[in-house]
Amino acid sequence: MRLPSAALPVLLSVLLGACAPTVTTSAPGTLRAAFSDAGVAWTVGGRACVARAPSFQVSCPALPGVVDVAWNDGQAWAGVPSLGAVVTLDGAARSVSVGRVAVLSARRVYRENGSAVDYAGGAAGGVLGSPSAALTGGDGLEYLLLDGRVVRVQDGATLSGAGFTLLNVRPDGVAGGTRPEVVTATGTYRLTGTHLERVDVSGVVRARVPHGPGRLGVVGAWLVTVAPSGEVRVFGPELAAR
Repeated sequence: MRLPSAALPVLLSVLLGACAPTVTTSAPGTLRAAFSDAGVAWTVGGRACVARAPSFQVSCPALPGVVDVAWNDGQAWAGVPSLGAVVTLDGAARSVSVGRVAVLSARRVYRENGSAVDYAGGAAGGVLGSPSAALTGGDGLEYLLLDGRVVRVQDGATLSGAGFTLLNVRPDGVAGGTRPEVVTATGTYRLTGTHLERVDVSGVVRARVPHGPGRLGVVGAWLVTVAPSGEVRVFGPELAAR
């Protein structure tokens, strides 16, 4: 079950009484995705979808203007600024009032001003500024993308580098980047815009398959990609399609 469509206008009218009636959506064509052992969730142009492992059957509930998605304890969530809430994408219908959400990580919901709450609505550490991406790193810490730089929420430290457009999880934390990458025991995988590649520790490309732009992540033992069109593809460690 998801949030019933008949309930959305009621919830909208209640929540908008306490906030400005401006609807924030992802820019057309902007793709955000989140991966976990449970599956992949994504949003593009304000529309959110989820595909759970192992079937990866796609479900796209009717929600207004989703800006980001994340997995928290096996549940897929969508951030909906016009409702001032995060809403479950499938399974048991839940909605948590959080204010005007901007980005989501696996542990926190970040508002447009950088303040944060957890998925129960309790106050959590944030930053000053308007984050464009959030990610819980491989070290369990929170990281945000602010004006092209990576900021560690715990101490407000800015990591080296600038001009980043996305965050990539690493076993020891997070790295800023301009293309999607994941690091596993079998190598580094990356989407170049024309291919999905596996690169060894010396930087040599060991395998590649044709693949357009999208997002890339790990779901269990699989490499999973999602394209702006909503196509989900599943690969083994050697990039053989499932």
